Amino acid sequence: MSDTDPGPGKVVVNRAMSLDGFISGPDDAMDWIFDHLDNDAFPEVMQATGAMLVGRGTHEVSKRMFAGDTDYDGGPVFVLTHRPPDEPEHGVTFLTCDLGEAVATARAAAGGKNLEILGADLASQCLRHGLVDEVLVYVLPVLLGDGVRFSTSGLGRIDLDPFDNRQSGSVTMLRFHVRK
Repeated sequence: MSDTDPGPGKVVVNRAMSLDGFISGPDDAMDWIFDHLDNDAFPEVMQATGAMLVGRGTHEVSKRMFAGDTDYDGGPVFVLTHRPPDEPEHGVTFLTCDLGEAVATARAAAGGKNLEILGADLASQCLRHGLVDEVLVYVLPVLLGDGVRFSTSGLGRIDLDPFDNRQSGSVTMLRFHVRK
């Protein structure tokens, strides 16, 4: 293993999704997720996570949802953006580099654990560029009818191989390897 090799951790797109394919509802509402899913549902996911790379839009929604509390138990949080804030935010590193460098930076910070990718646009970009190893989806028993779709338009076909599915309460977790 070289000094630049981040270790065995994987790049994982991690999503909670309504049955009709939305990761957030109208006006970016995501409170419905916590009606069904909490950190205790699948604790092994959090234990395997070493860092998170988030799109700017998802980060802003998260700040509104949690009243600015951006602390995360799964390691360092990186936000990829073209517009970093004027003032730093506690617990968040803003990256303005290209996508590949952002993934490499966050993955190295994960310390051999998984890097989670959050945000429809960021995840779609990572998938399009072949940077994702796995997709993990929590399917929740709700129909939203509108909102932000699982992926952005223009993603193209990405073939997946299912390797795990489990249920915890009302939540079904589906896991897929991304075919390379």
